[in-house]
Amino acid sequence: MASQAAEGQVAGTEVPASNAHADVFPPFDTNYFAPQIIWLAIVFGLLYLLMSKIALPRVAGILSSRRNAVDDDLAAAAQAQFDASQAATAHEKTLAEAKARAQALGQQAHAEAAQAAGARRAQLEADLAAKLADAEKQIGEKKSAAMANVESIAVEATHAILQQLTGKPVEAGAVAAAVAAAKP
Repeated sequence: MASQAAEGQVAGTEVPASNAHADVFPPFDTNYFAPQIIWLAIVFGLLYLLMSKIALPRVAGILSSRRNAVDDDLAAAAQAQFDASQAATAHEKTLAEAKARAQALGQQAHAEAAQAAGARRAQLEADLAAKLADAEKQIGEKKSAAMANVESIAVEATHAILQQLTGKPVEAGAVAAAVAAAKP
């Protein structure tokens, strides 16, 4: 590049000075000003008609349908929220009733179990009392039988001791009378 500049050859985009201001920008040229205003009015009128008759009614319809859809969705959401709150209230009421029934069933089952245990205990106590009375009766019978045997054993033992000590036979009736007299 330095060698080209030294030679005097420089490339550029400049307009030659002789025709630099000969032509005016067409929109600002007074020769074309009247037709441009007419075309501007025609194009503006056509755009206005297109916008007012076609585009803007469509946009208004779209906005209206969106507004209606949003309003419908908001109404549906409010209804769904109301239904959900009603369902939650009904659910909580049902849950409270179920808890109350479960508690009542539990109390009833507890009462029935206590009553059954009480009846079973009373039955066992009655059975044990009957067995105890029977055992006491048997003990009494055994005791009286043993006591009857004790007296005869005492008479026999006394008779044997007296015979051993005295060396003579002792009268059985006298020994039985002596043992009976010594008995408390």
